[in-house]
Amino acid sequence: MHTQLNPVGNMNILSQAEVDQLQQSSTSDLYNLYRNCSLAVLNAGSHTDDAELIYQQHKNFTIKVLRRERGVKIDLKNPPEHAFVDGKIILGIREHLSAVLRDILFINNRYQNMYCSPDSLTDATFGILRNANAILPETDPRLVTCWGGHSIKHNEYKYTKAVGYQLGLRNFNICTGCGPGAMKGPMKGAAIGHAKQRNKEGRYIGLTEPSIIAAEPPNAIVNELVIMPNIEKRLEAFVRMSHGIIIFPGGAGTAEELLYILGILLNKDNSSQILPIILTGPSSANNYFSEIDAFIGATLGKEAQKLYKIIIDDAEQVAQAMSKTLERVLTYRKETGDAFHFNWSLVIENDFQQPFEPSHKNMSALNISHKISTAELAANLRRVFSGIVAGNVKSGGIKAIRDYGPFQISGEKKIMALMDKLLASFVSQQRMKLPGSKYIPCYQVVEG
Repeated sequence: MHTQLNPVGNMNILSQAEVDQLQQSSTSDLYNLYRNCSLAVLNAGSHTDDAELIYQQHKNFTIKVLRRERGVKIDLKNPPEHAFVDGKIILGIREHLSAVLRDILFINNRYQNMYCSPDSLTDATFGILRNANAILPETDPRLVTCWGGHSIKHNEYKYTKAVGYQLGLRNFNICTGCGPGAMKGPMKGAAIGHAKQRNKEGRYIGLTEPSIIAAEPPNAIVNELVIMPNIEKRLEAFVRMSHGIIIFPGGAGTAEELLYILGILLNKDNSSQILPIILTGPSSANNYFSEIDAFIGATLGKEAQKLYKIIIDDAEQVAQAMSKTLERVLTYRKETGDAFHFNWSLVIENDFQQPFEPSHKNMSALNISHKISTAELAANLRRVFSGIVAGNVKSGGIKAIRDYGPFQISGEKKIMALMDKLLASFVSQQRMKLPGSKYIPCYQVVEG
């Protein structure tokens, strides 16, 4: 198949200088990243979370940015056929392709190598979101971020839809990692809730980043896709945009997200911040959350456990709790003079902003012990789980594990025992890879 299409959104009208920038980017080292992200959105709905396998299956796929009098066209050769219906590209996928063009070639290239001050990095996060039109000051501030695994059981998926439905009935908008499983369910449920309330302005925001988009391509409900330059900016975007966070069952990626927000809120400078965090799932997930809660208590302490609430098998109560706390969130923003749609006052230390490269050397060098501060321990634990995600589903991580063997994770004996137990539970519950995939651990837990 060979086809050409016009970008949509704010990429359909460009200046000549902007066209020149896109042309230069599309022939640079950035091209392969642009190609892979475009392939990922075209491959939405595939039943694999192995990025390397997806790239191998579509070796002949090419994408070019062609200059035209009024802007650019996107030229596709050998794209996945299921992205088309009767020869025409699905509109949602066309929108997602335009988002890739915008965020990879046009915007993110400016921020790829930023290792600056926390304020500068936050400005970059804000700039990317604003350019994507994801920050809308004229809209009601009712955005809930939902985190959870791409590989979850059917009853857990149904529960995420039920929670999304209750949120939709209360006109909350949904932000997720944009992929399948616990990222798709809340959006699908909220879409039904919005339809019942005749809410035609429902927002289903998907935040992703280049190295994970192929393993977790945008689901069909996402109507606003934003591709952040790296996992750290993606996580910062989640917490600064949100008015509340709901965490469903998941694997290493979900643990990484939880540790990220807890590590930030444990900072004494954030002690007055109001950001509700609810861990929830069906009754079958009770043991899962008990394991997570025990791990947090033993590593980060009781203060960290006080930052979240666990609600089991009650979707309506979850939505009601979010509604009640929203007023406190907005009141706090008013009193502090902070923006409703981007939490500038939240202090995020450098350890939580600088990109972490999950190489074998960097993974084995992480200090995992109670001899360091709680915030630093949370940051390093977050990096451990980030590395495991890379080894599980990201192309670069999969290659590294294949070439050099599993990551070696070492540290304090007690913490290592807890981590080994938690990760083993993820494996036994098939939370590391999609069901049907044979999971070979990309890590080895050893005592330091």
